[in-house]
Amino acid sequence: MAAFDPWDPAFLADPYPAYAGLRERGRVIHYERTDQWLVPHHADVSALLRDRRLGRTYLHRYEHEDFGRTPPPTEHEPFHTLNDHGMLDLEPPDHTRIRRLVSKAFTPRTVEQLKPYVTKLAGELADQLVERGGGDLLADVAEPLPVAVIAEMLGIPEGDRAPLRPWSAAICGMYELNPSEETAANAVRASVEFSDYLRELIAERRKSPGDDLMSGLIAAHDEGDRLTEQEMISTAVLLLNAGHEATVNATVNGWNALFDNPDQLALLRADHSLIPGAVEELMRYDTPLQLFERWVLDDIEVDGVVIPRGAEVALLFGAANHDPAVFSAPERLDLRRTDNPHISFSAGIHYCIGAPLARMELVASLTALLEKAPTLRLAREPRRKPNFVIRGLEGLDVEV
Repeated sequence: MAAFDPWDPAFLADPYPAYAGLRERGRVIHYERTDQWLVPHHADVSALLRDRRLGRTYLHRYEHEDFGRTPPPTEHEPFHTLNDHGMLDLEPPDHTRIRRLVSKAFTPRTVEQLKPYVTKLAGELADQLVERGGGDLLADVAEPLPVAVIAEMLGIPEGDRAPLRPWSAAICGMYELNPSEETAANAVRASVEFSDYLRELIAERRKSPGDDLMSGLIAAHDEGDRLTEQEMISTAVLLLNAGHEATVNATVNGWNALFDNPDQLALLRADHSLIPGAVEELMRYDTPLQLFERWVLDDIEVDGVVIPRGAEVALLFGAANHDPAVFSAPERLDLRRTDNPHISFSAGIHYCIGAPLARMELVASLTALLEKAPTLRLAREPRRKPNFVIRGLEGLDVEV
């Protein structure tokens, strides 16, 4: 049985056999290299995502020292200031307050209004790929679509969008296990540059508001909803990062899985009504976010094992999405799968606020490519990113 080793290229190429080994070992396993408790079963991951004895942060209740943790290095402060004021890393009441404001931009009605824009852009990107006879599906389709959509929602001018993806990639490097000093330095630099840019954008929107989300957050603040400038900046960065990272990786992971399973790709080409269900199955089959961390705020017990306050649990989404207790033949890509309670969008109070938008983008992208490039095929073996937590490819070269 393959070993769980997030730094082993063989594991990164296909972590799912190692997850099967973890599930056989038990419901919770202490992993010394990261000092985390690994949780590989669907039922436990789902339950702990909803358990309020765990939190994305502990700073709303404890100081670092009281919690048995060392404060982050001072040179990392710009990253942590940015990260720690976003709702993903906040707990109630701050999380509740910010999410309530942001959720207005992600109501079903608001998302549905974006559909013509998303569909048109997906079609244009597919057309351009076909005109060139192929290209890198990652750079040419998977990235531009969600980045443009979230930038449009935030009101970031088109001419300012080029650094968004590099900034996001640098910041997201800090979410990997035991990031290097180089990774941390890159994240700090990107945090400073992105924050400085957004501070200027907020100043502009104060003088000249639009109908974008950033203007809406400023207006809510001015009306007394108590959103600080740092919270606005952190919220914008979180929405950009979370608003495209998963969609980008779900797109390339999904197409890579389809190329690896030509019978399923043929099925999809023959019946486009399968596309919405296919999006769910592709997100389950090769999960874009493999792991989500939680701090233990009060002692918990899992299968007779007490996990003490101050510990960290690693909820393994990829393992949960391949749990045979929930999914029949989980290692098989089955686009006709109907019972599919995957947890790729998380659960509980931190359930992905942009899930409806992500689904719309994935459906639009898949539909456009199937319609406009029905003979799309892999040009060369893809290059996988050397990442574990955020699972994706360096590129996906295709030809028409």
